[in-house]
Amino acid sequence: MANKVLVIRSSMIKKELSYSESLVSRFVKYYREFHPEDSIIELDLNQIPMASITITQKNFTSYFNEKDSDYYINQLKNVNKVIYTTPMTNFNVTSMTKNYLDHILVAGKTFDYKYTKQGEARGLLPHLKVQILATQGAPYGWYLWGNHATYLKGTWEFVGAKVVEPILICGTKVQELHQNDANLLIGSKILAKGGGLPALGPEKTIDKFEQYIKEAAKKF
Repeated sequence: MANKVLVIRSSMIKKELSYSESLVSRFVKYYREFHPEDSIIELDLNQIPMASITITQKNFTSYFNEKDSDYYINQLKNVNKVIYTTPMTNFNVTSMTKNYLDHILVAGKTFDYKYTKQGEARGLLPHLKVQILATQGAPYGWYLWGNHATYLKGTWEFVGAKVVEPILICGTKVQELHQNDANLLIGSKILAKGGGLPALGPEKTIDKFEQYIKEAAKKF
């Protein structure tokens, strides 16, 4: 059976300079090759007004509306898979990602506390399978409080989705070679070390890790 796949992009960096854009583009390329029967829906949060709306006291009563919340919640209910990409921004996901999540994390629509134990919730999107593609300027482990890939994984699991192991490319802004620093992780498994990614640039970095990206796209 063919799947509907929603690809969500949230990098504010120009495409030709963005490691996360290069990562998601390569992943989707291979996904199409391995799953030609599936349909791809593209959602670039840079182009969506909703993703620039931050919740405040001034707009709280109107924030969760049909155009900005229900539309995107229904979109998730009508696809089978999500490929989500984001770079780290100040130790977290991008502001566009946070705004998107704030709009779709709605009690009674994507999760429910009814009939659950204390401290737990029931996710209402169990049909979704999610692949997270993340990048960050610092090598892995430099700022342990800023694990944005883990944050995203937990958030999608909260709404009931099955999240496969995130792909995380690290050290894209550190010029010096740090031989013991991880540059590529899938889940908690370190697959590449050594630094030097800024000298390669986005496309050649993805070339370096292509075998892992290709295999992950095949499995997803």
